[in-house]
Amino acid sequence: MRRKKHRVMPFVVLGLAALAGVWILIQGITLQGALREAETRLASYGAQVLVLPQGQISYVDRGEGPVVLVSHGISGGFDQAYDAVAGKEGKYRLLAPSRFGYPGSPLPTDASVKAQATAFAQLLDALDIEQAYVLGTSAGGTPAIRFALDYPERCKGLILYSSAMPETSPPQTFSTWQGPPAFTLNDFVMWAFRGLFSPLMGMEPDTVHGMLPLYLRSDGMRLDAQVTNPDMAKNYRDYPIEEIACPVLIIGAKDDKLVDVSAMEKAAPRFQTRQLLLFESGGHLMQGHGREVEAALDRFILEIEQTLN
Repeated sequence: MRRKKHRVMPFVVLGLAALAGVWILIQGITLQGALREAETRLASYGAQVLVLPQGQISYVDRGEGPVVLVSHGISGGFDQAYDAVAGKEGKYRLLAPSRFGYPGSPLPTDASVKAQATAFAQLLDALDIEQAYVLGTSAGGTPAIRFALDYPERCKGLILYSSAMPETSPPQTFSTWQGPPAFTLNDFVMWAFRGLFSPLMGMEPDTVHGMLPLYLRSDGMRLDAQVTNPDMAKNYRDYPIEEIACPVLIIGAKDDKLVDVSAMEKAAPRFQTRQLLLFESGGHLMQGHGREVEAALDRFILEIEQTLN
């Protein structure tokens, strides 16, 4: 019996290896098609490029009205930033830049969170925009908060959407890598394991299409994981949140697997003037609450505009 088992085992191993090879081949073929589609999609945004003192920035600029500058999250770019507010061109001027390390915005020597906020201000300068509402999504919330602190006269309102939130006291410890595992910052790995998006992140596998091509985003994702996301914990005293005077709208979902909503509730009182909108469900992408979010955003901006006028 043992001899038979020994004879069978090599065939089992070969069979499994063959199946693995076929699976890898299929993933590679389908990925190539998805990458071509992603590259075509990126080009369709018609992003513009400016070389600012802080570094080169690629951005989308559409619409008329009060300016809404979007600070996108991890795995984003000008496309993710624009998609967060797409359809509002008739109400607002939408300014959607790629943060450093994302499509069209290469990493400069200084890509700190402070430098990212400075780049936002320089972009406004270059476009002759005096003030803007700043919308920070996920990892982009930290540069948005930094902008509100460093340029209070230019920030009409701060919107934090499924956003990173400040600490309520100096943390004793914190993770120095806050993002997807480094080995996943690769088009093939992310594509091949997209089926894990739902159990791990509460997102549909198709979400991966908006992340491709990762080869244009991986530098930014590493920056966010190592620098942007840990910054409010690492440099707690550099974030005097109580000094932010502009109105703040905080939006989140209680079942978000990427942002701790309890941290939102604890941190909210640190902002002088804030509104807190929490949904029972919807996850990180606030699925099923598009109209409610849009209505809340419109009310928030209208109230501020009426006060200013």
